[in-house]
Amino acid sequence: MPSHILPVTNPNLHSSKQHSYLRIDPTTMPLKQGDPITSTGLESSPFEDETIISVRPLLSRTPSFAGTTTTSSASYQQRRRRVASENSLPSLSDDSFGQRPSPAREVDHAASETFLLTRLSLKLLRYMGVGYRWIMRFLALGCYSLMLFPGFIQVGYHYFFSSRVLRSIVYGDQPRNRLDLYLPKNTDGPKPVVAFVTGGAWIIGYKAWGSLLGQQLSERDIMVACIDYRNFPQGTMSNMVEDASEGISFVCNKIADYGGDPNRIYLMGQSAGGHIAACALVEQAIKEADGESTTWSVSQIKAYFGLSGGYNLFKLVDYFHSRGLYRSIFLSIMEGEESLRRFSPEVIVQDPNLKNAVSLLPPIVLFHGTADYSIPADSSKTFAETLQSVGVRAESILYEGKTHTDLFLQDPMRGGNDRMFEDLVSIIHSDDREAQAKDEVAPPRRRLVPEFMLQVAHMVSPF
Repeated sequence: MPSHILPVTNPNLHSSKQHSYLRIDPTTMPLKQGDPITSTGLESSPFEDETIISVRPLLSRTPSFAGTTTTSSASYQQRRRRVASENSLPSLSDDSFGQRPSPAREVDHAASETFLLTRLSLKLLRYMGVGYRWIMRFLALGCYSLMLFPGFIQVGYHYFFSSRVLRSIVYGDQPRNRLDLYLPKNTDGPKPVVAFVTGGAWIIGYKAWGSLLGQQLSERDIMVACIDYRNFPQGTMSNMVEDASEGISFVCNKIADYGGDPNRIYLMGQSAGGHIAACALVEQAIKEADGESTTWSVSQIKAYFGLSGGYNLFKLVDYFHSRGLYRSIFLSIMEGEESLRRFSPEVIVQDPNLKNAVSLLPPIVLFHGTADYSIPADSSKTFAETLQSVGVRAESILYEGKTHTDLFLQDPMRGGNDRMFEDLVSIIHSDDREAQAKDEVAPPRRRLVPEFMLQVAHMVSPF
């Protein structure tokens, strides 16, 4: 018997449906046996707005897209009037660029960020229930985090104190409509850009999760924009897709102001973020094929990279339930069982009525580890095969023995040669001979965590 979901009206959700699924009241509805949430309801508790920094473009402004933007200029600027002005960020040649905010301000910001991350972790545990299974997973998570702690400290220091990380740039009007921008050291011309949507089980996604990737890609002259978005229960899936699309729009239209190349923008997502980014991309293609007004175009995205993502919810809902993301919660996140098709890109692209939209999709590359137990590698393999069958350039690249976190955390912290990272960089630099030459002589990446600690983390990882 399918789980029951209690709809409530929420005028803040911009969805075609008239109900969202933000609250579960165990006193008024039956739950599927095995869903340990009968003792506490799920309530929306918006995050506090983060500190907004003011920045000025690194290079002079150039238009990045005009052909398909049909919304009025006045309306477009009205929605983004809170975006940092171009008069507040010194140029790279300015001596004041390297100056940092006062130590007291940095410490205060670090403390607030740490508090937020703690809340996200505790919130995930509350939603999953506090049964024996989750007590054991919590202990495993603690051990896992302890093993990687030396790496987290170094990455966190760079995130909070580097002048090359522009944190919490506003891209929209909704809560958590912020992004972090990682700037390359070299400023000798426009840089390729990766718009990155982080993972977090649709519940604890946060822009800082992309800090390690942003730091390492920026060392290869690639700019990274890590997009934050509303999580459940603050929002449901349609809100997450809306936020991701708004963040992508900001990158497409504004990245030239910060030294990015508007003609070399790549979209990437990891885990749940990979699913959200894929949904945003497919939804945008459908809008364009239907002639709807848009603020960015699929044609601006050179390629989509999916890292350990899931793309067919019909195949994953029961699997997630067995792993502890219980069916009632998952269906609430996805706005009910009737919305599973809408948020399953693998299913959507097979619709014969959407051939025109599918033809607009950019090349798609899906990375996945074969030992991933959070989202099976078949999710990427079958999605790539489906895309190929409908005429989209797509491929899946599988990494033998790699888990859900190996590709995103352990391997990058190991330093040296990282196959997935090198595959990603080689695709981004495939049409830039000068960048390829620099990649060949790039020094090995520094190790952040001792090998024995990485091995223990691999064994105890709850993901």
